[in-house]
Amino acid sequence: MRHRRRRVAALSALCLSPFLISLLNVFLLLLPGAMEDTDAPRTAKPRHGNVDTIDTMDTGELGMLPPPPGAVEGPPAEGLLRSLARWAGVRALGGAGGGHAELSRLIRARHAEVSRLRALHAGGSPWGGGRVSDRRLMETGGYRHLSRRGGSPLSVATTAAAAATKVGDPEEPRSLGCADLATVSGLQYLGSGYTKAVYKAVLGPPSGSPSGWRGPVALKTVDLGGHDMATCVKEFGDPDGCYRLAAAKLLKEMTILGRLRHPNVVRLYGHCYRESNDVSDSLTAITELGSPLEMIQLLQTSWEERFRICLSLTRLLHYLAHSPLGPVALLDFRPRQFVLRDGELKASDLDDAGAGDPPCRWRGAAAGGGTGGPPPCSLHFPARNFTLPCCPRTRTCAGLNEKRNLYNAYRYFFTYLLPHSAPAGLRSQLNDIVNATGELRVGVDETLSRMESVLHQYQHGTYRSNYSQHLTTGYRELRGVAVSERHDYRCMPSYHPTACLLSVHDAGEAALVCSAHTPCRAFVLTGTLTWTGRQLVFFKTGAADFTSDPDKITYVRE
Repeated sequence: MRHRRRRVAALSALCLSPFLISLLNVFLLLLPGAMEDTDAPRTAKPRHGNVDTIDTMDTGELGMLPPPPGAVEGPPAEGLLRSLARWAGVRALGGAGGGHAELSRLIRARHAEVSRLRALHAGGSPWGGGRVSDRRLMETGGYRHLSRRGGSPLSVATTAAAAATKVGDPEEPRSLGCADLATVSGLQYLGSGYTKAVYKAVLGPPSGSPSGWRGPVALKTVDLGGHDMATCVKEFGDPDGCYRLAAAKLLKEMTILGRLRHPNVVRLYGHCYRESNDVSDSLTAITELGSPLEMIQLLQTSWEERFRICLSLTRLLHYLAHSPLGPVALLDFRPRQFVLRDGELKASDLDDAGAGDPPCRWRGAAAGGGTGGPPPCSLHFPARNFTLPCCPRTRTCAGLNEKRNLYNAYRYFFTYLLPHSAPAGLRSQLNDIVNATGELRVGVDETLSRMESVLHQYQHGTYRSNYSQHLTTGYRELRGVAVSERHDYRCMPSYHPTACLLSVHDAGEAALVCSAHTPCRAFVLTGTLTWTGRQLVFFKTGAADFTSDPDKITYVRE
């Protein structure tokens, strides 16, 4: 029995170790002693202990912002790129074995990918032509042992928080760094994927935060117990190199998020990078916090909220098709890659995104699907395959990234969220959108135009046929009163879990809904508006109990 208990304890410790390691990593990062001294003068070489780092600030369209003291010009995380290249080069020149040579090749490839992303459209990028600060990263030493300090991960970086932030806006941080993490509280583990672990935290108080900002954020770090690290260490036996490989993937996501500034992409608020002669490198990205996307819960919400998510997604895909990086493909399109923030869908996990349509080989008639051979551009999905011609001018599969995103939107979102319980006057148009995207008959531009048209009709009530404003003639109007909760009944979908709370364009539409509901004998206009400007209305089984409320208007069926 004693041996059995020991085995159970050992297995439990093994299962919990990845989570505890990642949690310890973030906790150690947040210790005040682990933060760099941002007020110290910048030195040419790393000191023993913490190295001075300077926060990255994106100027973008905000105008010229003064850099922190000692800031140098150049893109953020330049030092990390140099460190990755140098490490891979040293390993390659050092006559390493086949395993190390392959790992070096993978790191060099990821380094090249990040460098390419940073070079795309540099003139119009957040860092092009404007003075921005750089973070100096130690080019020697590095990740020594996984067991050291729990193997502190390269904690996540952020580059362009100011991109979507107005100057002087007190509710959004312009750029956060290591000193801000010293004020963190309420650290909570949210989850992890193949590469990263994500935590929720609150930064502040303002008096103790150098940025003067307080609010909830998401912290991303390399997950030392994650799939990527475990697989790499098992294959190559090199924790240092595997850590850098995972960190480079994190840096790729930072770079993409720094370039993509859109309401439906999570904002980067800042990053913290620290290094020393004694402790492994650590990188933490500070990003906008959202709530996980739960499809089962979404299916139970009102059609208006589900349409908002689909519209947000379409606007995002339209931006990605015309982004500063070129056409961007979300190669991992699962709902878990997105979050919700104030009802809006936002892309949050972009380390697997690809920028630019893939190249192809022009083969004359074969490129158009002729007899010369198979088409060079193809999209493969579990239920469908699509072929596209190779563009002879650019030698790329033009439009492939856009179509990949659009079909995935159809697979994961439109099919389930758009038609179900939609207003009758809009159902035909929504079915056309679903079918057109499922067949890829239209592009994202046309899809967005159709979605915006649906929104306009829904906001202004023009989708209702044979509608009359006099539908309330069979109801008695009572201003300044509401009906008690005793007369609530449930309907689906509803904004309320135990009552029938729906949005309507006006009182006439509310009367039409009440007439269609068998138990409905009255309805109450709440005066509360949804994101579309429509009014929320409670539908009631009767009106025997009234309460005084100056903001409410009750209609009772006569």
